[in-house]
Amino acid sequence: MTSATSRPEAKAGPAPASPAQLGARPKPTPPAGTPVRVTGAQSLVRSLEAVGAEVVFGIPGGTILPAYDPLLDSTKVRHVLVRHEQGAGHAATGYAQATGKVGVCMATSGPGATNLVTPLADANMDSVPVVAITGQQTRQLIGTDAFQEADICGITMPITKHNFLVKDPADIPRTIAEAFHLASTGRPGPVLVDIPKDVLQEQTSFSWPPEMRLPGYRPTLRPHGKQVREAARLIAQARRPVLYVGGGVIKAAASAQLKQLAEQTGIPVVTTLMARGAFPDSHPQHLGMPGMHGSVAAVAAMQRADLLVALGARFDDRVTGRLDSFAPDATVVHADIDPAEISKNRKADVPIVGDCAEIITELIDAVKAETDRTGEPDLAPWWTQIDAWRDTFPAGYEWPADGTLSPQYVIERIGAIVGPDAVYAAGVGQHQMWAAQFVKYENPRTWINSGGLGTMGFAVPAAMGAKFGVPDKQVWAIDGDGCFQMTNQELATCAIEGAPIKVAVINNGNLGMVRQWQNLFYAERYSNTDLGTHKHRIPDFTLLAEALGCAGLRCETKEEVDQVIRRAMEINDRPVVIDFVVGKDAQVWPMVGPGAGNDEVMAARGIRPLFDDDEVSDEVTPK
Repeated sequence: MTSATSRPEAKAGPAPASPAQLGARPKPTPPAGTPVRVTGAQSLVRSLEAVGAEVVFGIPGGTILPAYDPLLDSTKVRHVLVRHEQGAGHAATGYAQATGKVGVCMATSGPGATNLVTPLADANMDSVPVVAITGQQTRQLIGTDAFQEADICGITMPITKHNFLVKDPADIPRTIAEAFHLASTGRPGPVLVDIPKDVLQEQTSFSWPPEMRLPGYRPTLRPHGKQVREAARLIAQARRPVLYVGGGVIKAAASAQLKQLAEQTGIPVVTTLMARGAFPDSHPQHLGMPGMHGSVAAVAAMQRADLLVALGARFDDRVTGRLDSFAPDATVVHADIDPAEISKNRKADVPIVGDCAEIITELIDAVKAETDRTGEPDLAPWWTQIDAWRDTFPAGYEWPADGTLSPQYVIERIGAIVGPDAVYAAGVGQHQMWAAQFVKYENPRTWINSGGLGTMGFAVPAAMGAKFGVPDKQVWAIDGDGCFQMTNQELATCAIEGAPIKVAVINNGNLGMVRQWQNLFYAERYSNTDLGTHKHRIPDFTLLAEALGCAGLRCETKEEVDQVIRRAMEINDRPVVIDFVVGKDAQVWPMVGPGAGNDEVMAARGIRPLFDDDEVSDEVTPK
């Protein structure tokens, strides 16, 4: 284990010049409703201030440059200069996920805007409220293939909740108000605002608040009472019910209501990858995460359920496995704020459209009224079966046979030492699944990951954004050596801008999840998955950390793990990177193989809890 050296004290320099000294005389914000003459760029900054934007993550460039000039004068909006636009987008997502507020990112036209495509697609898949502001070529050059021109509205149309091309500077306040409203209401999602350079430069008048014009946009918040009562009737009759909880419960800030409903009914709870923390892991009714790498108890309970109450979940393929064999005997109550999700993948017997907090609150009263009339259902036999699954197939792992460090142990100890009040962000792959399995989450908005899109490189910038949103909390990025090499340049941003996150690099020397699939389904033919971070120590993550203004630590043995985690927690003047050198062959279990049904869940290699027969198809059986 290497130790981190103390950062040398910064030398005192001249104080930065004030706006008055530089000759800038920013106008005070006018009283509400009083118009004032400004440029489009000034109108944009004032609009961001008015909607409550606190932090903007971005990089200036030619077409967005007019907006950066008045941004310098703002005392309400902080700009964080990232090193790559993808980092800006993921940082906005991390900020939004940790706070529940709208995350904001900014980029110039062309490549700057297209570098936001991945984080926008990511935020769209995970229903994250993000507003992206991009510069665009001047109006007369649009469509001429001008320098750094790209049709970013056309490009992002399928991956945003909505987008705008602003052609009149007078529309800027209304557009920003609408963008923030759209991003944060109904089913949250990303909204892009594209503004040509000459629109930013042109004179206009600014007044607030503007009148929003969103005809047809009326998200349903209150559920239909008849549907809620029908769901309550089914809950009162069910003998093998499961509460299937998705990320919509966290988005609706409905965790307290969920806990009340669960305890009132005694129904077991499963929380998806996006819902970790929505229901406390320590609660006896919590079965863990369902799906491809979910707990055996959670997968088995859903498969054998006679009623699934889906709350803010979308029946995605990673949860259901082969859809035609998923929960074959279950009646489905599907509650979601987005009517497009209802019956999209699995037919809902009782569809309920509305906000999860409203739905669960009404369900609590309706279930009580129903059970007062018919009596409490007897779930004791169901719990006996569930407890048998939990006792027989608990979460666990084996230490590598070659004596190397176990990655699961590392992550388990991080969770135990750092505790449930911290915020954990993960990249994508094996380390993401282990972080979901072995860190205990007790509170919502403490787990941030790329669930739907599965974006490698997500962890570091998302952790950075979270740290700006909740600066008083510890923020840990649990990353893989593959993911870390995609976006670690944002550690320079963290070091300079004062975001002392901790990064645990689970360094197994390869693209771990891809290697696992090659091991199980490609006859151990490891094509292009060795990264060289073990064999050649390229890069040396401790030296890279120091070069980026961070403390660099290394841990290679079980005996060092607790010590190095505590050492990292003591360093708060800069970010910390820990290179955990772990075994290369550890695998994520349980697992439902690709294309398989959930009945074929493997608790570990060769262990099939729900199989009555001994035959398993070659396509899903580990070799």
